[in-house]
Parts: sequence; C-alpha cells; structure tokens
Amino acid sequence: MAPIIELDSRTPGAVDGRHVRALAFQEVRLEYLTSALRRLGIDPAERRALVIGSGRGLLARGLAGLGFDVVALDPSPDATDLARRASHGEAVEYVTAPAENPGLAGGYFDVVFCTDTFEIAEDLDRVVAHASRLLRPDGVLFYDTVNRTPVSRLIYLWAFQSLPFTRIMPRDRYTAVRLRTPEEVRAALAAHGLRNEDVCSFKPKSVLGLVRAIIARRSGKITDEAVPAMTGFVLEPGGRPVVTYLGCARPREG
Repeated sequence: MAPIIELDSRTPGAVDGRHVRALAFQEVRLEYLTSALRRLGIDPAERRALVIGSGRGLLARGLAGLGFDVVALDPSPDATDLARRASHGEAVEYVTAPAENPGLAGGYFDVVFCTDTFEIAEDLDRVVAHASRLLRPDGVLFYDTVNRTPVSRLIYLWAFQSLPFTRIMPRDRYTAVRLRTPEEVRAALAAHGLRNEDVCSFKPKSVLGLVRAIIARRSGKITDEAVPAMTGFVLEPGGRPVVTYLGCARPREG
C-alpha cells in the first residue's frame, strides 16, 4: 500500500499534493508549451528556460528533455532536495528561492514558466515583475493557474483543502482572493511590459476519474505515479476556463 499523504505544511509531506497535481498536469503543460514554441518558430536546443514553482522538478526535467538548459526554482528547500534526488543527469540546476525574490540575473531566459505560482502568490505584481525582468526581449512567458469561479472555489478551497477524503493540500495554501481570473493575469502582465497572447483552458477527461484518483491516493491505495492514468487532463482551446488554464505572453515591442 502506498503511504498516505502527509498534510502538515511544516513538513516535506506538504509537497506531496503539489506533486500529485504536477503529475496530472505534466502532459498538458508540455503539449501547450511545445505547440506554442512551434507556432513561434522557437527551437528549444541551446535555449535557456526557468521554471518558477518547480516543486520536485517534474516540469523542469520535461523541458530539459526537449533540449532546454533549465533552472528550476522553488521556495521550498524540501522540494528542491526531492527534485535533486529525482534527477537522472538532466541539464537542470535546482535553486531554492521565492518567486517574489528569485535572485537571478535579468534578461537571461528564453522561456520562463510560472507553474503553481500565480494562485498562491500574495503579491502577484511582484512575481510578474521578476518574471518579466528575467525574460529575454524575444522570450516567452508561460503560466498555468486557477481561475476564480464558484467551481474552482469548490474544488480548490473545499475538496483539496477541507474535505477529509479528498484533502491533498495544507489548509492555507489556496484562498479565494489569490485565485486569478484571466483578466487579472492579463492586467498584471501588461503592467510589466508583457502582452498576453493566449489563454487555454484545460480539464480532466472525467471529473469522476479525478475524484476517484484523489480518493485512492488519499487513502494510500495507489501511488502518486498512478494518478495521471486515472485523470487524463486535456487542453480545451477556445473554451472558457472554468477551473484551470494555461497562457503565454511576450514582451511588447518598443
């Protein structure tokens, strides 16, 4: 039996809920990014990428697999340690630092991917300010986040944080005010010279499958790695983002 997820935010176990989410979202994150890069004519080879909110490094390793040299940044030293231990020699440098103060040189990255970040940031403006500073003039900022809707509140504030059978996150990780509408994200990006170019909803193929996967993981019947096969998230281009969505932005010319 897989160990039951620990939920005390003071321990490394608090990272587990993020890892379950990262595993479930990995395929759609990479699909969205690679599609956008093809559209923009950007070859990942010999390009630099930064993942903000990297957790255990799953997305960072995925970007390295595409050919990027990657810096994976996360505020949790426990997550950074787990990421290093999961590494298999990929071109990834792991750094512990908050998104609000990454401590990295500006204008260095061709791609910056803010993941699991906008929806928990107390100061979204400061996060975006640093992300835009770190981006090269011809670079691309990617993000995924959680919309603020009645459905997202039900899932993220109640099911993921409060309901005993489905709780996988510390109780204080998400709040309604920190869930971000596309309009709010667009405005924050524009305030720092970034033009939002796309918003793409994504969702599970089956809501029931997602519920079953979370309950099974919470009870220890399956491991983290079994979650993606049970959830099967898919992109929904043109769809209204009821819960989660991806987007990309580029520096405005001039």
